[in-house]
Amino acid sequence: MKMIVGLGNIGPQYDGTRHNTGFMVVDAFAQAHQLTLDTRKFDARFGTGMVNGEKVLVVKPTTFMNESGRAVHPLMDYFKIDLDDVIVVHDDMDLPLGRIRLRDHGSAGGHNGIKSIIAHVGSQDFDRIRVGIARPQQHSVVDYVLGKFTTDQQPLFNQASDHAVAALDDWVAGLDFAQLMNRYN
Repeated sequence: MKMIVGLGNIGPQYDGTRHNTGFMVVDAFAQAHQLTLDTRKFDARFGTGMVNGEKVLVVKPTTFMNESGRAVHPLMDYFKIDLDDVIVVHDDMDLPLGRIRLRDHGSAGGHNGIKSIIAHVGSQDFDRIRVGIARPQQHSVVDYVLGKFTTDQQPLFNQASDHAVAALDDWVAGLDFAQLMNRYN
């Protein structure tokens, strides 16, 4: 079983915000494969289904971003999922809007959701898809990440989301992660 985790904040006030990029990508993946995230347990909303011949668990933590690991680790234990079979999708201000970057390990890079997952699973060695939201030009970081994409930015985000969903499809299908990084980075 593979586990796909999208990071974001819960509540309608955060819907469509840059910081909820991970939620939006996993929602797009789930919709593309007719998966519903209708189970609520372990501080998460999740659903399972078959994708590319592989059983997949799609997860959106219902904690706030900074506590995402509280949902990830118990689900890994419950479903007996190895860290090698986990991928996390999240926003990244250090990437230009519209770009994605895949990583197979590393530090949190200042992202509190990733920091929480590292703390709860006890390792930095898990796959990630970082989706670029760019740095704010005129706003504070908090206002920027909790703001919505502008009309001009939305097509670039949609493009990045489509690429991230394609990368998830290839990851679930078993493509080697080094090949995935070559293909999508």
